[in-house]
Amino acid sequence: MPRISRRQWLIAASAPLLASAGPALAQPRDMSIIVAYPPGGSLDAMARMIAQQLAVLRGHSVIVDNKPGFSGNIGAQYVAKAAPDGNTLLMTALTSYAINARLMGRSTGYDLLKGFEHVAIVGYLPNVLIVPAGLPANTVQEFVQLAKAKPGQLSYATTGNGSLEHIAGEMLKRATGTDIAPVPYKGSTPGVTDLIGGQIQAMFVNTSTAINNLKTGRIKVLAIAGPKRVEALPGVPTLREAGVKMDNDVVSIFGIAAPAGMPRAVVDKLNADLNTVLKDPEVKNRFGGLGIDIVTEDAAYAKRRIESEVKTWDQVIRETGIKLES
Repeated sequence: MPRISRRQWLIAASAPLLASAGPALAQPRDMSIIVAYPPGGSLDAMARMIAQQLAVLRGHSVIVDNKPGFSGNIGAQYVAKAAPDGNTLLMTALTSYAINARLMGRSTGYDLLKGFEHVAIVGYLPNVLIVPAGLPANTVQEFVQLAKAKPGQLSYATTGNGSLEHIAGEMLKRATGTDIAPVPYKGSTPGVTDLIGGQIQAMFVNTSTAINNLKTGRIKVLAIAGPKRVEALPGVPTLREAGVKMDNDVVSIFGIAAPAGMPRAVVDKLNADLNTVLKDPEVKNRFGGLGIDIVTEDAAYAKRRIESEVKTWDQVIRETGIKLES
């Protein structure tokens, strides 16, 4: 698949998007993929890879537009209210949105299940448990022993009350019978910074964040909080392999969604094009370098997966007793 040039990236859409879907779609404008989080994260990186190759495949501009704020809900609201013409898409952090659906309810400003056409699941990104390089624990069991020897004295970083990192930490505490204090940060970067500095003793982060920081030698990755090992982290066991069975796996699920009411032909065509992009060797290589498992299933699978995700995190949140306000 050829690379897109800067000129191709910026040109306005000129070719029909899907003539068979109807005359309303005969003159498509630029396609936008909305990322509801700041630039620079894993979700943003994935969106830009997809946009670049999708633009080449479709022959018109595909831009990434960051609309961060309100736990990802501002960008989601924007897409939910957009015209269902196939030109405005949402790069979804489905796990975070499923948690928001349980903790925030109608205050999110949209219905995760009814307000969108979930076009595709594009990837799974496992979370991992990291600790500072200088912490005297090289395995999960050593970390658990350390925490039990110092009840209430160790802490773990979160990106806020009710965040995925917070919920993962509480599940770990339940599974190991430890007392570790959550400390909220405004994003994963400051949390990781304090962990490296030794102010925080543990944190759950996504695989790509761990890989980037592992190269510096300032952290240790103790375990994968997913169902299987990660090729990019050789030698790191899963939590189950390390003897810790949490309520469920902690895996960030990413997808592409569109406003509800988008014609089925447009949904299916977009799903097929996304799968073509995801099978491209360059995309597969770059996703693999981030620790992302690529998914190439149909739109029906995406719908089932998000329905399952909402139920899963609803149950976990009920069991852990986490509330939005402490």
